[in-house]
Amino acid sequence: MAFIKHISHNTLTDKELVAQYKESSDMTVLGELYQRYMELVYGVCLKYYKEAETARDSVMLIFEELVSKLKKHEVDNFKGWLHQVAKNHCLMQLRTPKNMKTVEFKTELMQSEENVHLNGVLEKEENFKKMENCLGTLAKEQREAIQLFYLEGKCYNEIVEQTGQEWNQVRSLIQNGRRNLKNCMEGK
Repeated sequence: MAFIKHISHNTLTDKELVAQYKESSDMTVLGELYQRYMELVYGVCLKYYKEAETARDSVMLIFEELVSKLKKHEVDNFKGWLHQVAKNHCLMQLRTPKNMKTVEFKTELMQSEENVHLNGVLEKEENFKKMENCLGTLAKEQREAIQLFYLEGKCYNEIVEQTGQEWNQVRSLIQNGRRNLKNCMEGK
């Protein structure tokens, strides 16, 4: 990256340079410190923006931010702190309204709550019609037992009394009728 090449001969630690900058506000000290990590900042920006030119611009903007931010914050690990500053800068830039992409929804493709409710009602109505047709296909005794048990809510004993069938016969009619009804409704 040609735009950030600079060889430092300064042997001070990051922490010492931070303290020196806070004390003197000397831009050359800040520049010396920032120079050490410009490639890191560029890498972070490039990761988020995916464009070299935008990443380079942000490297410069982040340096400008450091002028005031470094004085306000207590920084023990400059490299980690700078990485977070760069990341936050990129995220904030990506969240600005000019960078937000909006998609227009076509109202005819959207489903309203009324339609969903109506679909459920229509589906139930269709199932009732299908059940009526399938009830007609059952044998007379099965149809009568199913109607008494499921539609009229009668128990086995009441059906035995009403039809004169034996209890086991009623149970068998209901089980077989239910199976045949299910097969018919599933189209088997």
